[in-house]
Amino acid sequence: MQKGIDKVVVLEVEDIHKKYRGQDILKGISFKVRKGETKVIIGPSGTGKSTLLRCINQLTIPDKGRIWLEGEEVIHTKKNINQFRQKMGMVFQDFNLFDHLTALGNVEIGLTRVKRMDKDEARQKAIEELKKVGLEEQANLYPAQLSGGQKQRVSIARALAMDPKVMLFDEPTSALDPELIGEVLEVIKNLAIQGMTMILVTHEMGFARSVANEIIFMEDGKILESGPPYQLFNNPKYERTKRFLKKITELYGE
Repeated sequence: MQKGIDKVVVLEVEDIHKKYRGQDILKGISFKVRKGETKVIIGPSGTGKSTLLRCINQLTIPDKGRIWLEGEEVIHTKKNINQFRQKMGMVFQDFNLFDHLTALGNVEIGLTRVKRMDKDEARQKAIEELKKVGLEEQANLYPAQLSGGQKQRVSIARALAMDPKVMLFDEPTSALDPELIGEVLEVIKNLAIQGMTMILVTHEMGFARSVANEIIFMEDGKILESGPPYQLFNNPKYERTKRFLKKITELYGE
């Protein structure tokens, strides 16, 4: 059973706008994430879901809007943005592992170079994180020797090693073969059960229904509606939401 959600707001996103090549990608996105909460963002391709996550951790700078992490403003701050990024673990679609490093080395590198952790301490921490995602026996293998699901689990371990306050997942299973998706989703589900605060972009509707405290449906760069899974799946407010859920359920058989 998932741990309860704290009343404390960990992340607040207010009126985020972003244009790209003259096109409005995000048109005023606002929401709050409380400690221990899992928010799942769904919606059609091209509606700005990935851009939103990149704006949250400042890989993409919003044109307008404000973001707070634990009460401190992330945008327009004079502080080192890397200090905030350490608190926001990001897991991408395409793994982003260093091919010349082992699984252990990929998890260690942020600890030694960013956190300036002692080498032995970093190694022990990295081993612990690999154990959490079921990869302790693959610690000395290189990315080329790992399956797609294993690579993504290394990516998750690398993000977790930085002890983030919030985990951001951008379609973490979209690059995986169908038989490998389950092992990654199981890791994410366990994080939710343990009370990790998370924002997850996914098209896995069955998973979204089981893991989310709240689901956000985005359409054309805006939040069309949001609510708990049972509400959004069983009684959506808008016909557009209903059509999307019906189509994606037929497509993925969930």
